[in-house]
Amino acid sequence: MKNSLVKDALILTVITLISGLALGFVYEITKAPIAKAEEETTMEAYRTVFSDADTFADLDGFDADAASSLVQEAGYTDDDIDNCVIAYDSAGNALGYVITVTSHAGYGGDITLSMGVTNEGVMNGYSITSISETAGLGMKATDESFYSQFEGILAGTYSVIKSGTASDNEIEAISGATITSKAVTNAVNAGFVYFESVKGGE
Repeated sequence: MKNSLVKDALILTVITLISGLALGFVYEITKAPIAKAEEETTMEAYRTVFSDADTFADLDGFDADAASSLVQEAGYTDDDIDNCVIAYDSAGNALGYVITVTSHAGYGGDITLSMGVTNEGVMNGYSITSISETAGLGMKATDESFYSQFEGILAGTYSVIKSGTASDNEIEAISGATITSKAVTNAVNAGFVYFESVKGGE
């Protein structure tokens, strides 16, 4: 009986070791392609919100923790600032910033978007890079009918309305997806808070 238990334990140990090695091997194989795909998705988002930019460079001294604390202290407790880059034209002139924000207030989970803001504080729009909202409802945050409301708006604070005609500082909610609409709008508001801090620092 004792020998049988030892044998079983050894077999389980061998199986565990083989499984672990196999998983490690698969991870090493897939790590590079996944990283490349994520980088391509990020660059595509940058180009979407700054189509006239030639290159993008990291903002000197960017600190994600400090940036997130800044916007959370301003009231956007569900939002994190993940990254900020500067968009440059072909002559090397800075055009503005691409700020990547993650909202933790989505109906289906986190929503990550990159928003382009010119030096003058005009928003070119946003590009969502990660979203898991309900099909036909919250997923409409990726539709032009919703995101076009953010194109050309000035840095400031925006609220969501469920019906009626939106004023200059209001965003009309996606029908049946008010939670998603507020998550995206507050993410943009948080991005503007960070933008103002960067411009103020300059």
